[in-house]
Amino acid sequence: MRSMSDDHTHVQEFFTARAADWDSKFPDDGPVYAAAVAELGLREGARVLDAGCGTGRALPPLRAAVGPSGVVLGADLTPAMLEAAVRAGRDADGQLLLADVAALPLRADSLDAVFAAGLIAHLPHPAENLRELARVVRPGGTLALFHPIGRAALAARQGRQITPEDLRAEPNLRPLLAGSGWRMTSYVDEDDRFLALASRDS
Repeated sequence: MRSMSDDHTHVQEFFTARAADWDSKFPDDGPVYAAAVAELGLREGARVLDAGCGTGRALPPLRAAVGPSGVVLGADLTPAMLEAAVRAGRDADGQLLLADVAALPLRADSLDAVFAAGLIAHLPHPAENLRELARVVRPGGTLALFHPIGRAALAARQGRQITPEDLRAEPNLRPLLAGSGWRMTSYVDEDDRFLALASRDS
């Protein structure tokens, strides 16, 4: 059985190797990120976390959604990803935290929403990790699990087949969220995006 530190090392190695050219590899994702952020329905002054923020591509639309009075945080486990976010100037849109989404340095019920792009496939303990995201969001707050392409398109890109065990398949994701303090409110899996929205149980 792998330890938590093994999981961290594996995730960090994966993303460290990819950090430098991540944005140039996926340069056209901006509009789909902005569209997904819009679905969170954030109000001016809201407090939002980009969990597993990577190079911070969601931070500009999140800042635009909450305005200057809002709070935007970006947390990632991989220093090289956060360094790439700073190089891209995205630290101007949110405060960057070197932090593990499994143990966030945030108070309970302190956020209105969490945005998580491409995160779920990299969670070592999905139920526990989603429960930690629920801990920091107020009752009635929102979680967006997003990917800029759908499951079938991603599998094809990676040269693999979708399996029934895929965590992001609706029959798997709905009960996983329900057992972790969330209620799924919508689910979209199309070629050009994956977006599951959930509401934090009261």
